[in-house]
Amino acid sequence: MNKLKERWGITSNLQAVIIFIVFAITGSASAWLSKPFCIWLGITKEDFGGWFTLIRLIIIFPIYQVLLVAIGTVFGQFRFFWNFEKKMLKNMGLGFLFKD
Repeated sequence: MNKLKERWGITSNLQAVIIFIVFAITGSASAWLSKPFCIWLGITKEDFGGWFTLIRLIIIFPIYQVLLVAIGTVFGQFRFFWNFEKKMLKNMGLGFLFKD
């Protein structure tokens, strides 16, 4: 746990627990929200067959990014999750979205 706290730049076990809770809530919420979003867009398993899962994962990605920062903010961890988002997106080659 100490290595993780050091890597993330956090100091307390409580903060680590809060971060884990935010990750859990965000993952569940983004998966849950992707279903009505797919319905709204008219994306159904019957229409897309085997591609449906891939399309839904692509839809989940931006929902997850937004929810991670939003839910992190609700739990008082905006700075951690904002920095986490920027680092993750830069590693994916989307660093141009942020000014240094």
